[in-house]
Amino acid sequence: MKHVLVLGCTGSIGTSTLDILRNMPGDFKAVGLTAHSSKDKLAALAAEFACPGVLTSETGMNGLTQLIEQTRPDIVVNGIAGAAGLEPSRIVLSHGIDLALANKETIVMAASLIQSLAKENNCRILPVDSEHSAIFNLIERCGKDTVESIIITASGGPFRNLPKEKLAAVTVQDALKHPTWNMGKKITIDSATLANKGLEVIEACRLFHVPTNRIQVVVHPQSLIHSLVRTKDGVMYAQISEPDMKHPIVAALSWPAVLQTYMKPFDLFDHDMTFYKPRTDDFPLLQYAFDAAASGGAYTIAYNAADEIAAWAFLSGKIGFTDIASVVRSVLEKDWTAEPASFEEVFAYDERARNLAKEYV
Repeated sequence: MKHVLVLGCTGSIGTSTLDILRNMPGDFKAVGLTAHSSKDKLAALAAEFACPGVLTSETGMNGLTQLIEQTRPDIVVNGIAGAAGLEPSRIVLSHGIDLALANKETIVMAASLIQSLAKENNCRILPVDSEHSAIFNLIERCGKDTVESIIITASGGPFRNLPKEKLAAVTVQDALKHPTWNMGKKITIDSATLANKGLEVIEACRLFHVPTNRIQVVVHPQSLIHSLVRTKDGVMYAQISEPDMKHPIVAALSWPAVLQTYMKPFDLFDHDMTFYKPRTDDFPLLQYAFDAAASGGAYTIAYNAADEIAAWAFLSGKIGFTDIASVVRSVLEKDWTAEPASFEEVFAYDERARNLAKEYV
């Protein structure tokens, strides 16, 4: 029985995690829940799960530290969206607790610092993004030394087939109609621009210590293959399941065990699988991410911060869809070569990039 603390319990990752806990009570127990501001939902969930510890983000990081010390979880699921998820990840790992990480910004912004913290405190970072969960498990099974390259799949978003000349005119409502996944607004916009895939490329580079020239992105609209690895003999191995975030969450919660779950097993019949090259000229944010990852320094911090500002500016009607990439490019044109040596420096670079993006908007 693993005791689980869920950060961001009312979001999409948190909701899926609680569904697992609800259906697998013999394997997992919720001991703590947090939400950004949904006090009524939080209270209802705390009552349902007889959860001893709850808090909202109003209590700050001191409140989270107290909650961790009060509930003593075996593993923490970080389902907080955006850069706001970095500090909670740091706190969890500083307590020597395994981190089931859905917050990709933690790695994009502070990979070396966060990985050093996990090593110092003898705990693990277990990826929850479906792509990185797939890569993690494939590498575990194939052996790190046998893996030559990583292939990350992308749905292509709602505009995969839209001609370039029409992209500038797409609306927020159009961009929020993701063909495969039901996610929060910001990550859905990122999927439409391919910025989310860019963040996943950066995360894969840092999590698995692989250079950008050993990572490839392939558009796979059905989202059934969640990623692949190619071994040194040229053979490819894939992780295949329905596009349901409960699969990678269970994998992280149960690792290193593989548990029987309540979810329907994947059936190969009546499924088509197609693959295409990404349109990086029309969706340049993917290439910008490759460039930022290869450049090192604080470029990945700048990429993430500028994209957050730009995506929300688009959602609020301040800029057009294709302007999102222009905002990010303008910020990346600055000098970000210095490597942050502390979490304080990470946040300082993040703030600088956000301010530059706001000025451009």
